[in-house]
Amino acid sequence: MRGVPPSPPQPEWSWWGDGVPGTPSIIIDLGDQTARFYKAGVEVGSSPVSTGREGYSTPSGNFSVLEKNASHISTLYGDYVDAAGEVVMSNVGVNRDKRPRGTRFRGAPMPYFMRVTGAVGMHAGYLPGFPASHGCIRLPRAAAEKFFFNAPGGTPVSIVH
Repeated sequence: MRGVPPSPPQPEWSWWGDGVPGTPSIIIDLGDQTARFYKAGVEVGSSPVSTGREGYSTPSGNFSVLEKNASHISTLYGDYVDAAGEVVMSNVGVNRDKRPRGTRFRGAPMPYFMRVTGAVGMHAGYLPGFPASHGCIRLPRAAAEKFFFNAPGGTPVSIVH
């Protein structure tokens, strides 16, 4: 996928919720870097995550899925590219990194994005094994897709320490 660094082998995630009835909810644990998916209060899925690194903390609290977009592109983080689409500056923030002359901003892909508050959401992304994002909650692609299709808008999301 263009603009996303190649991922190392993704950590294990589990799903046993197909066909399980009940109202969904999600708990993100910042301390152990996991996401757990529940239906009617019963855990039916779990995944490692990578949350906000130092200076870009992921907020804790009780939220809900506000918006869903399977092919979301960031408007805040990405790369500055030249006219040919070649990366001139990578991993930039539009509010912190000055755009070099002759370049344009290309936002980072955030597949299976589910916004929970402000600019923070869950989406498929790189998992290095520690908090590394700009505040979002990154999941392995297959886990992000499974969570996305099982969490309708309004699904409660608790982010805890």
